[in-house]
Amino acid sequence: MTPNVKAMLMTDKQPDLFDLFVIGGGSGGVRAARMAAARGARVGLAEMAAMGGTCVNLGCIPKKLYSYAAHFSDSFAEARGFGWTVGDTSFDWQTLKANRAREILRLNTIYESLLAKVHVVRGRATLVNANTVAVGAEQFKAKRILVATGGWPQVPDVPGREHVVTSNEIFDLAVFPKRLVVVGGGYIASEFASIFNGLGAHVTQLYRGEQILRGFDADVRQFAADEMCKHGVGLRVSTDVRDIVKTDEGLLVTLTDGSAVHADTVLYATGRTPNVKDLGLDKVGVQQRKNGAVVVHENYQSSVPSIYALGDVTDRVQLTPVALGEAMQLVDHLFGDDTRKMNYDGIPTAVFTHPNIGTVGLTEAQARSQLGAVRIYRSNFKALKHTLSGASERTLMKLIVDDATDRVVGLHMVGTDAGEIVQGFAVAMKCGATKVQFDTTIGIHPTMAEEFVTMRDAVVD
Repeated sequence: MTPNVKAMLMTDKQPDLFDLFVIGGGSGGVRAARMAAARGARVGLAEMAAMGGTCVNLGCIPKKLYSYAAHFSDSFAEARGFGWTVGDTSFDWQTLKANRAREILRLNTIYESLLAKVHVVRGRATLVNANTVAVGAEQFKAKRILVATGGWPQVPDVPGREHVVTSNEIFDLAVFPKRLVVVGGGYIASEFASIFNGLGAHVTQLYRGEQILRGFDADVRQFAADEMCKHGVGLRVSTDVRDIVKTDEGLLVTLTDGSAVHADTVLYATGRTPNVKDLGLDKVGVQQRKNGAVVVHENYQSSVPSIYALGDVTDRVQLTPVALGEAMQLVDHLFGDDTRKMNYDGIPTAVFTHPNIGTVGLTEAQARSQLGAVRIYRSNFKALKHTLSGASERTLMKLIVDDATDRVVGLHMVGTDAGEIVQGFAVAMKCGATKVQFDTTIGIHPTMAEEFVTMRDAVVD
């Protein structure tokens, strides 16, 4: 540890002063707190809910577990093509909920143990001033304060709003909905539409835009939507909800096109906003955007020099691994040698629809706009598994190549385990891999992944 870092840390003459006080026990907050404490800083952390934040409790982890559960309905049907006789099957919602809750509790305990060197305070935290945090009747002084409070589901002010649920409640519905309406076209809405369809619900997904998954490559959007519909999701685009009325038969959802849909549950997944309500940011002068997001500058410092923010509360890239990376950079800046820098280029991501989506780099539209001349390689095929399974599911793979440099600048997939496959290719792209290097890489046969290194002919539109 360098002398200047030691000087910043807690001394015996300041027993009530934290070097860093973190508001929020989600992925970014916990990572920052424990890594700062590991470097000798005196760290406090306030959290009012279960440790682990949205990802562990109401997001990534339970959603992926439910996605696994939803795939079994297809697996039972597909097994027959491979000679298996599958008897009667049934799904028990209460069992899935109980098993999920037990696993999340285990993870909560792990997160608690990671904070062994951190002074954890339970309760809602508010900012008193630039160096003071209040939690209930207690106040804590800190040289620096980190705001890592994440995001919160946003529901528009539609008539009947009181009858809807969000992603916060969907995992623990008392009764499994036989008829589910999902409102939204982003990755959260699309994932839950796929999940509940797979679990046996009759799902209708509504989106006011022309196609779901705005921001993704156009081919990916269309292909994924088609495959979701083949799996049974009733997708209706270019329409929105006019009102929701509770009736003796459930919920009546009237749409802007004049039609109506009956549902047992209506899930709104129409975006998330920074979780800053009653945090006191305005009181201490922290600059925010219109949606409440904390404006941060270099090294995640807000307009108040002693206050920092990272993760979803800044509303930049709402992904757990991004929050973790930001936390590592901040800790290195405050308590290390300040050499670690977060790179936001080429962030890979996955969408756990059925089938999955994996993507990294530029979309075709972005590449044409930024680079001009590009080459497109595209493959649409039935996976080997489905030659016997009887399923009609197909796989899409797409490469986008900068014509001037031969670098692969975009890689997209819709198909089984797309996220697992794309992660490895993301490393290659981070290293600047070219199409020639893809072509000279020997594929692993027979796999779907080998298709990325065997596409030889560019698409001529």
